[in-house]
Order: sequence, then structure tokens, then C-alpha cells
Amino acid sequence: MAPRLDFSDWWAKDTRKGTPVVVKMENPNYSVVEIDGPDSAFRPVEKSRGKNAKQVTWVLLLKAHRAVGCLTWLATVFWSLLGAIKKRLSFTHPLGSEKLGRDRWLFTAIKLFLAVSLLILGFEIVAYFRGWHYFQSPNLHIPTSTLEIQSLLHLVYVGWLTLRADYIAPPIKALSTFCIVLFLIQSVDRLILCLGCFWIKYKKIKPRFDEEPFRNDDAEGSGFEYPMVLVQIPMCNEREVYEQSISAVCQLDWPKDRILVQVLDDSNDESIQQLIKAEVAKWSQKGVNIIYRHRLVRTGYKAGNLKSAMSCDYVEAYEYVAIFDADFQPTPDFLKLTVPHFKDNPELGLVQARWTFVNKDENLLTRLQNINLCFHFEVEQQVNGVFLNFFGFNGTAGVWRIKALEESGGWLERTTVEDMDIAVRAHLHGWKFIYLNDVKVLCEVPESYEAYKKQQHRWHSGPMQLFRLCLGSILTSKIAIWKKANLILLFFLLRKLILPFYSFTLFCIILPLTMFVPEAELPIWVICYIPVFMSFLNLLPSPKSFPFIVPYLLFENTMSVTKFNAMVSGLFQLGSSYEWIVTKKAGRSSESDLLSITEKEIPNKKSQLLRGVSDSELLELSQLEEQKHAVSKKPVKKTNKIYHKELALAFLLLTAALRSLLAAQGVHFYFLLFQGVTFLLVGLDLIGEQMS
Repeated sequence: MAPRLDFSDWWAKDTRKGTPVVVKMENPNYSVVEIDGPDSAFRPVEKSRGKNAKQVTWVLLLKAHRAVGCLTWLATVFWSLLGAIKKRLSFTHPLGSEKLGRDRWLFTAIKLFLAVSLLILGFEIVAYFRGWHYFQSPNLHIPTSTLEIQSLLHLVYVGWLTLRADYIAPPIKALSTFCIVLFLIQSVDRLILCLGCFWIKYKKIKPRFDEEPFRNDDAEGSGFEYPMVLVQIPMCNEREVYEQSISAVCQLDWPKDRILVQVLDDSNDESIQQLIKAEVAKWSQKGVNIIYRHRLVRTGYKAGNLKSAMSCDYVEAYEYVAIFDADFQPTPDFLKLTVPHFKDNPELGLVQARWTFVNKDENLLTRLQNINLCFHFEVEQQVNGVFLNFFGFNGTAGVWRIKALEESGGWLERTTVEDMDIAVRAHLHGWKFIYLNDVKVLCEVPESYEAYKKQQHRWHSGPMQLFRLCLGSILTSKIAIWKKANLILLFFLLRKLILPFYSFTLFCIILPLTMFVPEAELPIWVICYIPVFMSFLNLLPSPKSFPFIVPYLLFENTMSVTKFNAMVSGLFQLGSSYEWIVTKKAGRSSESDLLSITEKEIPNKKSQLLRGVSDSELLELSQLEEQKHAVSKKPVKKTNKIYHKELALAFLLLTAALRSLLAAQGVHFYFLLFQGVTFLLVGLDLIGEQMS
């Protein structure tokens, strides 16, 4: 309000002297005007006039029209959502729902939480319409005397308010404070990693080697002496991708007498085995040193497959081993960009290359995965490789020194993350790692939520298994204390345990709980500002993904339930902690790859197959080709899945959003609403639909 000025003394100087006259008015009719400026006294006074019935009617009709339009829009959205749910349920196979198994403890807890939330919401809606608005602010007066109690229901409601304020709110506040502290610690760690990445970019730090590392003037012939390299392609029922991976590996630019390709097939489908055998035979006819291996006893999953391959007698003649999963397509110069780093560096045990994704723009799910993986490789792996010479082996697109594998104990079958296991053991034995961010290997990410969820379950349960098994070895190892602290506190606890714990507990449990217990309400900066800032940091390595910052934030919170469940299962060996399910691939290739394959393979395909092949072998190859084309042309019926935990959390968050409306909490309402809708889309398996 503008300051009031007292001009009575100033006006008194100009008044004329005389006899004062007192006028008494029986029925005064005057108005008081507030002077807020020098010309206020001279402006005409606005006289209020009452509205007639016609004007009131038009105003009411206008408001009613707006209300009907809003309700119509909400009804349309709700009806469309129900239609999508009905369609999903009608096309869902009875076996298409998520199998909970021994992991149903979390689903049971969420259902119990949802039931209690619905009960409390109904109770407080009744209290709201009765005029008991005590819940709108935790500081309002709560009636305690018998004179203020209106009925038995009112007495029960007042008892609930007292119980909530005195006994429920304090532990929720303590848990939320603990999670917020963990959240801030993890945010600081993420910020330090980003600063380290900026420093690497600014200083242009990158591993380098001599231009001609294998030149040997004493060597005969070309004057180059290349080391012996073993290339392994482990696979299991990889019908969609086996051909392109074998083709890419067989085109590696390396002397043919200094390289051996092992195709390690664990397929239990005989038709796939025959197709892979035919592909190996085709490249063998071209002069590639390639062999096919199939285990009769398929134990230990991928670790058992690699362990069996390394036990062959001829492996002793090789110095390095490169590993590629079945969907990876290395460029021809991959070995010439990675193997030279081992030259004159006897402490180097691993060289890891970066992944790039051929299907990153396929749908919304692949775009969101690309954000996470770009940050993992561009920031985490690169910073840890430059400053610590240690990071987790990604299981593929890397080259190991075979001596480092042997001294570290080789491949072990004790966890589902055999790649991280061998990396930790090699680090404990003093071996160093190098990460090459500019050497990229083409692969693909899961295109369906089902495949992605199974992959994430394995990636988050395995590290907790490994932490339990190797904690004693870390504490008793001879490495420096700061390296032990980095392994335990940062590598395992902060990035593998704390991250899924606080993200699920804080945003999926505590936040909806505080809607029913407003005394423990979370501040806005916890649910809005900090998460958006952290999402912004995650998007820095992939700037083209900035339009997806909101879906990314919501989807990461949605995936926290899967990661939390996997973390607990691995830590306490519950449920499917040792379950290994091969990630389903689509078998996509880049356009340049398809063009090169078409130009090179089609004109000479028949002549290459006919050369040195008998009639019976040629007949078998033609039958296999026909079988492969028949399988590829066969339509695949899509089975929609229903994910129980995600749906239960969706209804829980939407219930909490409805409760936040009673307390007029704007930011909390929108966050819970959008997060609940995201859970609903994921639970109905709609997140992987085409969204170009």
C-alpha cells in the first residue's frame, strides 16, 4: 500500500480566520474516498450499481459453459484411457502377465499401502464435506475439548489427526531426511563426474599410442609383427542378430594368420544351431580362421560359455582376447584402434570401447535408454578410466590381456554380472584399464519394456550379489586404501545400492505418504528443482535429447521400482536374483551396413557358396536359407503384458494426487499426477509403442 501523507498542517496555513460553524446532519449520506495520488480528489467517484437478474443469468451461463467444457475434456481423456486399458486387457494372454514368483513381497506391500491410502482418502473426503478442514494446514487448531466434538465420527477423525501428528509424522520425517541426504550425496557425485568430463574435454585428454606400434624392422615380409588375437562371440538363441555380428567380426582388418574367431553358441534350438553353423561355414570358405563351438552342458550362462572356450589348448598361443555379444558390429579397424594400447604397457589389462545404438530413435523407450547409456559411457566410464584407471567392464566391445584374465581367476559363474566380477578381481590384482570414447561399436538397445525390464533386473541384482561375495576380498587386498574406499563407497554402495534405494523410497513411497501426513510434507526443491537439475546433467552427453527431459525424469522414477526390487533380491538372495534371461533383439542394422552388405554379398554370393562345397552341403545350405526366410516372413503375434507392481503404484500415486487437491498443493499434485500416469502407461506396456 502507498504511504499515507498527513497534509493537515499544510492545509491549516491557508485557511481563513473566522468564527467556526458547527453543522449537525440528521441523516448523513456521504462517502469516504481514499486519496492515493495528487489528483485523486478530482477524479470522478465510481458509483457501484447492482447487477440485474439478466446479467447474473448470463454470468452463470458462461461459468456453466466453461465448467461443462472442462468436464467434457476430462471425460474424453478418461474414456480414451479406459478404452486403451480395455484394449490392452482384451489382447493380453493369460500367461502374458508378469510372473511375480518369490518376488511378490514388494507387490504385497504396495497393495497394502494402496488399500490404506484409499481408506484414509475416503475418510478425509467425508471430513471435508462435513466442514472439518483441519488437514489443510498442519498448524491449524485441532479440537480437544468435549464441547468442540460434534459426533462420534468427528471424535474418530480428531483421534486420527492426533495419532498422525504425534506418532506417524516423526518417523516419516526421519526417513525422508535420510533419503534427502542420500539424494544430495548422489547429486554431488554426479556433479563431480560431469566436472571431470568437462576437464577431460577442455584438456583434450585421451589415451594415445604410437602411429606404427607393430613395426619391426627385423621382421620378415611387411616389417610388421602383429600379436595373436582371439575373438569370441558368445550367443544363445540369437536368431535375429547372429548373421550380422559374425559378418562384422569376420571383416576385422587383421592378418588372417594372427586371428581366430570363436563362435560360442549356447542355443538350445537346433534350427538356430544349423543356421549359425551354415554362417560359420560360409565365412570359413572365404578363408577366415573361424570355428564353431557348442556346449552340451550349458551351465553358468555366459560366464560358463566363456570359461569353457578359454580352456581350449590352442588358446595358449594367443595374447589377447576380444569379446563381442551377438548384436555387436565392430568396424574393421577395431583391433588396430584398441590392441596397440597394450604395446609397452605391461600393467594394462583391459581396453574398453564405447557402444553406439542403431535403433536409438526407434521409439520413446529407446530414446530414454540412449540418454542413460550416453551418460554412462561419456561421463562415468571416461572419467573413471582417466583418473582411476578402473571401471566396470561392460561385458562386450572390449579387449582383454589373457594373462590378466588368468591371474585374476578367470571367468566365474557365481553371479549374473560376470563382466563386473572379472573387472573387480583384476583391479584387486593391480591391473589397469583404459576406456576409448572415440572407438565406437554398433549395437542395439531393447525395444520393448519387457526386454528392458529383464535386462535392468539382471544389471541391478548382480552387483549386489557380487558385493556380498567380494567384500572380504576387497578389505584384505593389497591395493591402496583410497582404492578400497572407492570400490566400496562409490562403485558399489553409492551407485549400485543407494541410487535405487532413495529414488524408489523418496519418490514412490514417502512422497505419496506425505500427502496423507501433511506434517511431514516434502519441500518443493526436493521434488522439483534438484531432480530437474540432475536430469539436465544426465542429458548433457546427448544434447539432442533435451526435449525428452520430462519423460526421462518420470520414466527413471518409474524404473526405480524394478531396480529397487532387483537390488534387494540380489543383496538378500531373494526370488530371481540368479535369473539370466537373454535380452531380446530386433536384428536391426544401419543403412550404410545394409547397403555395403547388399553391394558386396549379393553379386558374388552364389559363386562363393559353390566354391569347394559338395552337392549335399549345398542342398543343406539352400534348405537352411529357405527355412530362415520362412521364419522371417512368419507374422509374430504381439502379446501384451500387464505389470502388477507398476499398476499398483500408478493407482497409489493417483490416489495421493487426489488427496493433494484437498490441501491445494499445486506442485505436488502435478508431479503425482504425471508420475502416476507414467506408471500406468508402463504397467499397461504402452511405453514401447512407436513415438517417432
